[in-house]
Amino acid sequence: MLDVLATFLISPLGTTLAFGLFSFVLYKYGKQRLGRVTGWLSVIWLIFFSLPVISHSLRSIQEAGFPPIAVEKLPKKQAIVVLGGAMRPAVNIDGLPDLRDSADRVWHAARLFHAGRAPLVVLSGGSDLNVRAYPEAEAMKVFLLDLGLPENALVLEPRSRNTRQNAEYTADLLLPMGVKDILLVTSAMHMRRSVSLFESRGFNVTAAATDYAIRRRFGWNDIIPKADSLDESAKVIKEIVGFYFGR
Repeated sequence: MLDVLATFLISPLGTTLAFGLFSFVLYKYGKQRLGRVTGWLSVIWLIFFSLPVISHSLRSIQEAGFPPIAVEKLPKKQAIVVLGGAMRPAVNIDGLPDLRDSADRVWHAARLFHAGRAPLVVLSGGSDLNVRAYPEAEAMKVFLLDLGLPENALVLEPRSRNTRQNAEYTADLLLPMGVKDILLVTSAMHMRRSVSLFESRGFNVTAAATDYAIRRRFGWNDIIPKADSLDESAKVIKEIVGFYFGR
């Protein structure tokens, strides 16, 4: 619960609401001028991070260290590790998972396996079993079986709920097997933090990034605030804070 609250508070929407509340308190207790200034700053802050040109630029900067690499040019490793966040498991045991925007991760893992980059694919991701019928690792398994991977090539890590736990619980599975050299598959925006955490657990990591921001010219509609852009900015800020605080 505290993790969820902290993540919200560091997001542009969370900080806007916090400063808005501060502005209200200032206004109520006789600091009308300072309250108005703080209120307007909070609105400007929210609009700034809602601009597509800002969110796209932030994401592009975050992804810059991990350019796309053709599957056949990646080295062969002992295992491919795919991080959760790619799909939502069904709410009932007979249902199928829903693909999310970052489902490219699972597809990319399938391409790496079929290209012979590693004999094992580790699926790392848990879920809140109060609202989902099974962990995300199971959902990724369903998808990969449909993409032609053999069941005996899949290793499930179904407990992790964040990137730090992805690294910790995957290490618990693989290191006793002598598996240290991995291809790490996650969204390019998420890769910097992920590599750092997996290396801290003793892995030799080669990044196999996917799910990049769309590269295109900016137009006039990129200076119109959008809810999707606000969400994208929040994700980038979460990645930056997570990198420095090891989550």
